[in-house]
Amino acid sequence: MAFEEYDDYEQSERVQQWLRKNGVSILVGIVLGLVLIFGWQQWKGHRATHRAEAAEQYQALQQAIAAKNDKVAANIVTKLHDDYSGTAYAALGSSVMARYQADNGKLDQARTSLTWAHDHAENDVLKGLMALRLARVDLAAGKAQDALDTLQTLDKKDFAGLAEELRGDALVKLGRVDEARQAYQASLSALNEDAPQRGSVKVKLENLATAGKQGA
Repeated sequence: MAFEEYDDYEQSERVQQWLRKNGVSILVGIVLGLVLIFGWQQWKGHRATHRAEAAEQYQALQQAIAAKNDKVAANIVTKLHDDYSGTAYAALGSSVMARYQADNGKLDQARTSLTWAHDHAENDVLKGLMALRLARVDLAAGKAQDALDTLQTLDKKDFAGLAEELRGDALVKLGRVDEARQAYQASLSALNEDAPQRGSVKVKLENLATAGKQGA
């Protein structure tokens, strides 16, 4: 037998021996890999279906609120909370319900709905949006200090222009005019030039200036 043939034969024998020793482990590894891949695909499919169902519930909630069907709207919100709390639609649905409640003068209920939405928001941006809405409800309820406390939990990078405007509104209510002026100026600095809120913030600043002249 030539050396080349012997080397090939030896290598073949070694491969067979290695397979005999490790064949079961390899097979188990392959099976586990396939199971994991299949499980991952199944999980992704389930998650997509779950989110689609949550979206349908959210749309149904909007329709119920538009029709002013309070009972149906409340039932849908409960379902979103119970079955779809891990989706953004649950937090958004609770926020939509809060706006409906606030529009009907039910500020305490609106705050409860927004608190749930804030606590269950799936990311920091959504959580920040809920904090802004909580501050607005606090302000509407005449709780300016609570609004300021809520705004303190907000990341300064998120909604800076809107947050500073709200902070200015709360400070005006508390009679802290100089701080309110600084907040409105910070709001203008943070807002884009074409932001629709710029007009209202400028008016608020002008009103503070006018009030200051009258009080002088």
